[in-house]
Amino acid sequence: MKLLLDTELLLWGALGFDRLPHGAHGLLDSADAELCFSAASLWEIAILMGLGRADFQVDPRVFRRGLIDNGYGELPIRSEHAVAVGGLPPIHKDPFDRLLIAQALVEGITLVTSDPTVARYPGAIRLI
Repeated sequence: MKLLLDTELLLWGALGFDRLPHGAHGLLDSADAELCFSAASLWEIAILMGLGRADFQVDPRVFRRGLIDNGYGELPIRSEHAVAVGGLPPIHKDPFDRLLIAQALVEGITLVTSDPTVARYPGAIRLI
């Protein structure tokens, strides 16, 4: 089962598996789980890092390398994903989350999130 993790879950997992929500461990450790990340998440992390916030010190280059080294697949952003954002209902305002939702819908994969607002969208979205 191919799983696209949202940015928050990617960060929590990288900062320590114990920071993940309780329901995430079994799902992400499953032998049939193929974990992937979106280029949109790295874009969001790069923007957050560029803002110079003292509470956010994640180097997107190092983070990306770590994800790839740990077997995560990378999902690039395609024009089809960008166009699909326009067809989403206006439930959530965050452009990065909306892009992740569109990517999951277009690719037919499950988006895993801890955000209950994101989970209100149609499609294969798993709230943990």
